[in-house]
Amino acid sequence: MTTMTLNECINYLKSSDGYLLLTHIRPDGDTLGSAAALCHILRRMGKTAYLYPNPQVTAQYAPFVAPYLAPAGYVAQTLLAVDLASENLFPEGFPGGEVELCIDHHPTNSRYARRLVCRPEKASCGEIILELAQSLKLLDKTVADLLYIAVSTDCGCFVYANTTAETHRAAAQLMEAGADYKALNKLLFRTFSFSRLTLEGMIYAGMRRYGPGECVTVATVTREMMRSSGATEDDCEDLASLAGRVAGSRVSVTVRELNSGASKISLRSGEDFDSSAVCALHGGGGHKMASGCTIQAAPETAREIIVRDILEAL
Repeated sequence: MTTMTLNECINYLKSSDGYLLLTHIRPDGDTLGSAAALCHILRRMGKTAYLYPNPQVTAQYAPFVAPYLAPAGYVAQTLLAVDLASENLFPEGFPGGEVELCIDHHPTNSRYARRLVCRPEKASCGEIILELAQSLKLLDKTVADLLYIAVSTDCGCFVYANTTAETHRAAAQLMEAGADYKALNKLLFRTFSFSRLTLEGMIYAGMRRYGPGECVTVATVTREMMRSSGATEDDCEDLASLAGRVAGSRVSVTVRELNSGASKISLRSGEDFDSSAVCALHGGGGHKMASGCTIQAAPETAREIIVRDILEAL
């Protein structure tokens, strides 16, 4: 594995072709916006580039990635991963293959790719792609819209603790480049379906608190809650932020039941607690204050396991 600077990455992108860009499982705005923006940039460079058709893309993001999805039968020469920290986060249905380059901002990146650009000081992968676009002088309105999605969603519309002055500068540069931030902010942060709001009510009603001073707040999302509220995957964006709204929470946890019977765990914390270290116990990772893992157990059991691990770490 070779660690690359941004300039070395740009030189590599210029020298290669036939790209297929990978986004991670249960894709969020950062992986999709960053990958679509990079795909657009590569095409403007005269390259053949497509996104792997991630089957878990939600309706909210589908229109933004649709122009870049690979057609059936496309044979890639170069696999490129964006915001994809480890092999166990490859998208559903991906047949495998050696990833030539990974562009990421997760400090827990497993270094699976042959080449890696990793900038853990960045709040989002979108900030890295922005630097790349600026270096190539290819920052247009399309890139600005896609990267505004990436940057804004990964910091919760600039309210999460990972937000930095650099994040705000990136947003300002994207706005100046033509990003339709008014429409995007309304779409991404101020528009919810009735089913989503019903689900939120059920989540709040079922929250539980643990530990000294009740400093650990846990929200649980079961398949039955999804069914009875009428919620779909399109309604599940940023559910992990809800538990952290409770006053006094030092660590917040969201336990979500998956169709496989396993449970997806999302941890959020302040700077004085390493969420990624706890998630690493279960093969996961991410950032110090925002991390995740999967536990092969039903929600009730998974909740007991993760709360035990958190309290031991505290």
